[in-house]
Amino acid sequence: MGRLFRILLILLCYVLGVVLVFVPWSGRFWERNPLLERYPALRPYVLNPYLRGAVSGLGVLDVLIAVSALRRRMDASPGENSAPAAN
Repeated sequence: MGRLFRILLILLCYVLGVVLVFVPWSGRFWERNPLLERYPALRPYVLNPYLRGAVSGLGVLDVLIAVSALRRRMDASPGENSAPAAN
């Protein structure tokens, strides 16, 4: 169960990171959403390029976390299945 949970967590981090990188720059999802229609005073803040860059930066960080976790998982895989030596 632990192995499946780790794999799903890595996959979730990667997919969420990719979404956070691209969605702020797409006009379809970022500029036309129900939050901005309900609260038009938020529009200058949400459409600010610095906020978009910060959200994309969080996405890049999330992808790097997923890659790091996957690399750590692959490095630890050979040792996980081996039995401890009996003395």
